[in-house]
Amino acid sequence: MAVNRAHLPVPDEYLEQIDRLASSHTLHGSESLCKLLRYLATHALTRPGVPLKEYEIATEVFHRPVDFDPQLDSTIRVQAGRLRLKLAEYYGSEGAADPILVDLPKGGYLLTFQHRTATSHMGLSVATLSRERRQSASRNWVTAVFVLVVLLAAAIGVIFTMLVNRTPAEAIAANHAEPAPAAFRIFWGSFLSAPLRPWVIFSNGAFVGRPETGMRYFDPKRDSRSPILDHYTGVGEVLAVHELDGVFAQLGRPILVKRGSLLSLDDAKNNNLIFLGSPAENLPLRDIPNTQEFVFRQLTSGPRKGDLAIVNMHPQAGEPNAFLASPSNEPLTEEYSVVARVREGNPSQSVMILAGTTTIGTQAAVEYICTPQSLQDLLQRLGVSKPEDLQPFEAVLRVKVTRGVPVAMELVSLRKTGS
Repeated sequence: MAVNRAHLPVPDEYLEQIDRLASSHTLHGSESLCKLLRYLATHALTRPGVPLKEYEIATEVFHRPVDFDPQLDSTIRVQAGRLRLKLAEYYGSEGAADPILVDLPKGGYLLTFQHRTATSHMGLSVATLSRERRQSASRNWVTAVFVLVVLLAAAIGVIFTMLVNRTPAEAIAANHAEPAPAAFRIFWGSFLSAPLRPWVIFSNGAFVGRPETGMRYFDPKRDSRSPILDHYTGVGEVLAVHELDGVFAQLGRPILVKRGSLLSLDDAKNNNLIFLGSPAENLPLRDIPNTQEFVFRQLTSGPRKGDLAIVNMHPQAGEPNAFLASPSNEPLTEEYSVVARVREGNPSQSVMILAGTTTIGTQAAVEYICTPQSLQDLLQRLGVSKPEDLQPFEAVLRVKVTRGVPVAMELVSLRKTGS
């Protein structure tokens, strides 16, 4: 039966749906995925049915060099896989009632659009079913359900047997068909091979007051410790944990997550640690070896007195003495973050610090090292090509912020501290 094309959505409706997706909570903070989504949508609408190659996406969207080889670099496949998961997550939650379904079928990069009520265009309606068909369906539903239950039970039995008998490598491959990018394996290599487990320690600063009446940071000079609330954290840390969990899932090494106020001395000694947030909020960082070149400090004088800054302990030519975000009384448009691997007393232990002067900066630091292309740039700047080459270092990122979202990160200063 021919479809009445007068009822099909026009391209403007498709573009509106793409805008809705890009501004959703599901894709919030995922600038690279939003760029990929818009590029694929433009291609699908302007060149329908024309195949799209990895090389085009790599060079035009992610600005990979002209010698990009998809056989050696799986960045595009990984990003496409992440986008598929995000689309499924969106339509399973906030987009459950959206009129247009956007999908990226596996095996290619051609975005598809489908109207949620497309079957109505062919004249099908529950109201038009005949009385006889409804009666027939009523008589046969018990039989259909019984057959379905039998088939489902058999399928569950087969799947359970396969899950029990498969090897760990097969289990990882089943969950992540796409291999982890080489940059991830190099950067996080010491967190994968060591017997110690990777723990993510997120900041949860000490507050006084209550949410309904107003809260502020705990001040030891004027506040008693009895009313302290230490179970709040920023949105940046939440999104950062999500990003890290996705990376380590690709690497087949699950992470454990713990808030800073609950970290014990034994925990700090017996695990690989990834700290999210600066010492201003992630308090354990005040008691263990921390950054030496780029140090978080609250300014005690000058026009920015009281603001948290990243102090440059040994400025090089053209570098400032301190890196400061937008003033606290203005909208946050610029922020700075630290990405650092620090040396620990235990030679078999690895410690990473990912922190900004605000929660948005912390999110940006994690997104930077969870994005294959920016992480590859950092490794090249460090001269690292294999996991064992990665030594302690400290780096500062300049972060552009728009409406509370980090939209661009730039490496502005780097120190190798391993020698």
